[in-house]
Amino acid sequence: ETHFNSDSGVYYQSYQPYVQTDDSHCCRFCPSAPACGSSRYALALLSSYGFFVVYSLRVNLSVAMVDMLNNTHQSNTNHSGTVCPRHSNPASVYNWDSETQGWILGSFFYGYILTQVPGGYLAGRFGPKWLMGFGILGTVIFTLLTPVAADLGAGYLIAVRVLEGIGEGVTFPAMYTMWAAWAPPLERSRLLTISYIGAQLGTVISLPVSGEIIFYLDWTYVFYIFGAVGLVWFVLWAFFVFDSPNTHPRISEQERLYITSSLKNELSTSASNIPWRSIVTSMPLLAIVVAHFSYNWTFYTLLTLLPTYMSDILGFSIQQNGFLSALPYLGCAVVAVLSGQIADYLRETRKYRTVIVRKSFTLIGMIGPAVFLVAAGYTGCDYTLAVTFLTISSSLGGVSASGFNINHLDIAPSYAGILLGITNTFATIPGMVGPVIARALTQQNTIEEWQIVFYIAAAIDVFGAIFYAVFGKGTVQSWAVHTSFYHAD
Repeated sequence: ETHFNSDSGVYYQSYQPYVQTDDSHCCRFCPSAPACGSSRYALALLSSYGFFVVYSLRVNLSVAMVDMLNNTHQSNTNHSGTVCPRHSNPASVYNWDSETQGWILGSFFYGYILTQVPGGYLAGRFGPKWLMGFGILGTVIFTLLTPVAADLGAGYLIAVRVLEGIGEGVTFPAMYTMWAAWAPPLERSRLLTISYIGAQLGTVISLPVSGEIIFYLDWTYVFYIFGAVGLVWFVLWAFFVFDSPNTHPRISEQERLYITSSLKNELSTSASNIPWRSIVTSMPLLAIVVAHFSYNWTFYTLLTLLPTYMSDILGFSIQQNGFLSALPYLGCAVVAVLSGQIADYLRETRKYRTVIVRKSFTLIGMIGPAVFLVAAGYTGCDYTLAVTFLTISSSLGGVSASGFNINHLDIAPSYAGILLGITNTFATIPGMVGPVIARALTQQNTIEEWQIVFYIAAAIDVFGAIFYAVFGKGTVQSWAVHTSFYHAD
């Protein structure tokens, strides 16, 4: 709708998105395009591959760390019941104490937190494709340098991990910005869960594969092999991915019209017209921040320290460790994809509002993991039950993938990258301090010490779920409605 301001002599157009309290979208009237062979699902698969690389490079150190340490001094005090001697290899080993290990494992996040909000801003300003591409490429390069840095000393390894974090920090904000232009509203849960399942698969595959690589070669090859996998992804990303449907040269006209018409009222924005004050004072955004922070406390605690728990408490070998540490994330990946299908189905039937779906999935995906995480601490040396409870805990966490995790696109699709950058900034803090606190609390590696670690994570998880259930929203916020101005000739 066009208006004329007689005082300023400026024409302006105001856009009112089709937003109702029942979360309906105008895209229900748009002709759909088949998913099979489509460009948007090709993007989902390639971005999934990208997040596979991101997480495999992030977590492989957790497994490698078990073999990088000189553990000969622990052979007489190991209470885990390990009988067979550890498999040895010619790679270097280091005498890092528990505190140093905590800093090395957590150092990645000190770089990661720096580029969250800048990543969202730069993706909106210059486009998400190359920002994500070069961010991951930088991480790949520093991963290849990891063995050299470790030989130089713990300080150099920490510096390299910080630089890896800086590169990876732009990936999620960039991808959210890209999905704002590519994901039809009623396909968001499906597309985003396919995209981000790569993060879980990166963990699922890299943990056991890293264990096998270390067993048959040595720990240095973990970084070389996964680094090479990352280089292959960058080539594919550079040639087959584009910032939007309108810039894609090979997309069908049917699919392009389907995507653009479904998003025509969810307007893109310019970098010079971002409502920063409204964003930072938004209660629905704060609800996502609290939920994201709380979920990541449990997630990162397990992500960085589960191999250590499997080795020091349950006494599994490096081969068993990698496979068993991956089981929880395999469950999470499967549940995440299923939850995405169910969430979009519930929204398509119009029987459940978006906010109800997001809150329900968040409560299940955060309180469920808390319960089973605490239970895992009381299984003693019942290895089967311990692994089962940890697997159920992480698997239920996959439900939240269709909860708070994609709520940014519901409340402000035009600013999704920036919002994700803000929430992920706070959600990175657990990755920085969680491993340090956990290792400080488990100096003697007793089951009782690990129970405290699990209790802390569970309590934070439950608080975040309740806060989001109270303050979360499912509709586009008023400050996310963009008004464009142009001068009369």
